[in-house]
Amino acid sequence: MSQQILSIIVPCYNEEESVPLFYAEADKQTAFFRENGVELEFIFVDDGSRDKTVEVVKKLRESDERVHLISFSRNFGKEAAILAGLEKAEGGFVTLMDADLQDPPALLPQMYSHITKDGFDCVATRRVDRKGEPPIRSWFARRFYGLMRKISTTEIVDGARDFRMMTRKVVDAILSMKEYNRFSKGIFGWVGYRTKWLEYENIQRAAGETKWSFWKLFKYSLEGIMAFSTAPLIIPLVMGIIFCAAAAALLIVSIVRGVMGFDVGILILSCVIAFVSGIQLACLGIVGMYFSKIYLEVKNRPKYLIREEF
Repeated sequence: MSQQILSIIVPCYNEEESVPLFYAEADKQTAFFRENGVELEFIFVDDGSRDKTVEVVKKLRESDERVHLISFSRNFGKEAAILAGLEKAEGGFVTLMDADLQDPPALLPQMYSHITKDGFDCVATRRVDRKGEPPIRSWFARRFYGLMRKISTTEIVDGARDFRMMTRKVVDAILSMKEYNRFSKGIFGWVGYRTKWLEYENIQRAAGETKWSFWKLFKYSLEGIMAFSTAPLIIPLVMGIIFCAAAAALLIVSIVRGVMGFDVGILILSCVIAFVSGIQLACLGIVGMYFSKIYLEVKNRPKYLIREEF
């Protein structure tokens, strides 16, 4: 490991248009860092792209030996790409960035200064708005962060990006967490350390299309909830108590109405059975999702497989 290297990790999935634009913008910061005795290295992690992302990175490598590639055997997801980049990074400073330029490279000098001059261990970024996003996605994102603040003891900041610069000790702390089901935003908060937050307005992609559909974001939010909160496991107990109380109340009502001569037994019985069955299925689903995470952990499969690397 070298304290005189800034490793820039760039997860990529079908980013052949964005990679050259990103590299050109990030390379503009070379002069600043060389003045401070720091060299840059670019680690592009290809997450099983189906376009020419790998070929584009290889072409960059022909003219710049600072460019490195990790190419997966298939699509393993962004979390695996982040982990692979962190494991390969050799720098004393490490940065995570997206290739679409929504993470502005122009912030790198400021982030470096906060670490070296102000004594921070990590400089993270968050968006102060969600301009350009579909309204329904923005609404659900805000609800997710609000929910996490209530049910988790780990700090997960609203609008937080993966874009951050970290010292080596922060990276080593993150790598010490070996779980298979990874949720980086939660991991960053869990390891702690002194963090400086930079705010900036949302920036549109420089090229290409987002790879995050609503369904993928929804599944990712479930990963975060289950990875850093056990609150959902309390839901079956609470719902069971509520429906037991409701069933008791309905039983009393049916008895009273029966005494008054009304025939409501079958209706009440049907409602109770339907409600209780629904609660049982919901509770089993919640517990089952946690068991599925345990199942993946105990299998101990590799988190990714590398097809090509340089």
